[in-house]
Amino acid sequence: MYPLKFRPILKSLVWGGEKIAPFKGISTDLHNIGESWELSGVKGDESVVSNGPLAGKTITELISEYREQIVGRDCYAKSGTEFPLLIKFIDARQDLSIQVHPDDRLAAERHPGKHGKTEMWYVVSTGEGAHLMSGLSKKITPEEYAARVADHTITDVLCDYAISPGDVFFLPAGRIHSIGAGSFIAEIQQTSDLTYRIYDFGRKGLDGKPRELHTELAKDAIDYTVYGDYRTRYTEKPNEEVILADCKYFTTCLVDMDKPFEKDLSGLDSFLIIICTSGKGELTDDCGNRESLRQGETVLVPACAKSVRIVPDGTMKVLTVY
Repeated sequence: MYPLKFRPILKSLVWGGEKIAPFKGISTDLHNIGESWELSGVKGDESVVSNGPLAGKTITELISEYREQIVGRDCYAKSGTEFPLLIKFIDARQDLSIQVHPDDRLAAERHPGKHGKTEMWYVVSTGEGAHLMSGLSKKITPEEYAARVADHTITDVLCDYAISPGDVFFLPAGRIHSIGAGSFIAEIQQTSDLTYRIYDFGRKGLDGKPRELHTELAKDAIDYTVYGDYRTRYTEKPNEEVILADCKYFTTCLVDMDKPFEKDLSGLDSFLIIICTSGKGELTDDCGNRESLRQGETVLVPACAKSVRIVPDGTMKVLTVY
């Protein structure tokens, strides 16, 4: 089985920008494209293969047919035919709503059959004044949280970061956050569409009506712990994998390369996702299957592959996820 590409699922959103289409090298009539779902097993939004003889099949159909060959034995035992991760590019022309995601326990209690959402952000590029909010800057109680939402001062107790390309933020379920205007990011997350929208700056949706808020639901979902710094610190190492996030749901690494890079997958028991954030090159698996890879593209290397080799055309940056 060879490396798989998928058709992007484009989402037109009230806060969306104009970077996604040129970044991915696609043309579209959609306006305000806020998100491009690169690889999704979310029901109703399952990614469809775009290359090779399996073109036209959804990721769910692939897992149903090939099972652990696609995702690995342990992953298939835990997740069945649901692909466990959701990969997105997000382009924010305006600030997104302030929000939080429930953890697995709370999601199961309130939304049977749903998962919580732990996620991470890798900043691909930024515009003037680009920023985002992650975590609390001071200790507050659930009651103070609700009062601050009501009197429009909730942003006063959130950490607001000016951001640059390459910045990384890990967001475990329960961490209050918002992607700010000017941010273009890659997001890796659990397969979940559960979002509690806390505050939306009085904005109206594309239908002209105020968007639904979940202020009360969020009260019990928020982790009120205060940390000194919510940004992930790391040191780049040319042509080596550098771990950006490592949790029970996913491990994400950065590879900044100017020469061939090879990864042994024989002991991984997992699929490998490769997200190209800059440059271009060629990917080859242990069976000799080749696939081009350029900025804005995401490739799924099935779990049955034993190794993968990436040869950059000049310089190239990729995120690897398993």
